[in-house]
Amino acid sequence: MVSRCFNHTVAAYVKGAQQARGARRLLSVLRSRLLATGLPAVAVLAVLGLPSVPGLDGSRAAAMVMPAAASAGLSADTGPLVNAKGAELADMTSGNTMWTVSPNARRPMGSVTKVMTALIVIEAGHLNRKLTVTRAVIRYVRRDGASSAGLIRGDVLTVRQLLEAMLLPSGCDAAYMLATAYGPGRPAFIKKMNAMAATLGMTRTHFTSFDGMPYPTEHSTYSTPHDLVLLGEQAMKLPLFRKIVAERRYVLRQTALHHRYVWYTTNHLLRSYPGALGIKTGDTRAAGNCLLFAARRDGHTLIGVLLHANPSDNFDATFAAARRILNWGFAKISG
Repeated sequence: MVSRCFNHTVAAYVKGAQQARGARRLLSVLRSRLLATGLPAVAVLAVLGLPSVPGLDGSRAAAMVMPAAASAGLSADTGPLVNAKGAELADMTSGNTMWTVSPNARRPMGSVTKVMTALIVIEAGHLNRKLTVTRAVIRYVRRDGASSAGLIRGDVLTVRQLLEAMLLPSGCDAAYMLATAYGPGRPAFIKKMNAMAATLGMTRTHFTSFDGMPYPTEHSTYSTPHDLVLLGEQAMKLPLFRKIVAERRYVLRQTALHHRYVWYTTNHLLRSYPGALGIKTGDTRAAGNCLLFAARRDGHTLIGVLLHANPSDNFDATFAAARRILNWGFAKISG
């Protein structure tokens, strides 16, 4: 039984959450603290009174509190059949979680990490600032076999251009430059990433790299389906971020400052699903195939995530799974 004092404390938090614009973020933090006490999920729901919170219906509350899907990829109400270790689909228009698989299970997510990197840089501003590609940048991607935008030593590019290089071809070279400049220094930048995660209520997320590379271990940077949906929702509020992740390619013409570059998106959902908006792919050996994605239809924007989708040697299967999830979600809304 929850003590009277604890009930009063929770009631105060919930009252503030119901009145605050950031209610969902605060409730996400409360969820983790309550579950840590050992309370059953049903008791947590009752204490928080989530179904009565504006913008949060029962499905959103349940997704915030309990893992709601079987390992086969089916939700409690028989949602889309996918083969993934973690997944979630939310309606950004209503704020409801529609379907989820292991929403609070911590897993590496590869280059989906770069969404947080972009969020911090864009919010910091100074996007016309010029940065030079150094020998250290080239050495970094070559040494670790990281995905690259093919940046050439000595070229001078703006932060805005480097965001294109990071988000479309998933350039770790561009991420290296941005993290170094906006920390300043990469360790300081990673601290900013973790601080932002805490601010957003991503209570089961931790960053040790700025680009999703497995440093210092395969599992040291991790997140959850629920946390990544929160991150995606926040990033998609930024017009520049939305613009970049919706592009299929970006052409940077040669100037006296830099060579010519053509960057293509790694997110093939943009060319295979009507209404697709982005967002970001990711993969490492431990993370498997990961995809944070969004699409809009009939006035509703859905955002979803797949973590360690299988088969891991075929990213086309991951895009196909995302299409199934989106089709199911839009059908559920229209039905």
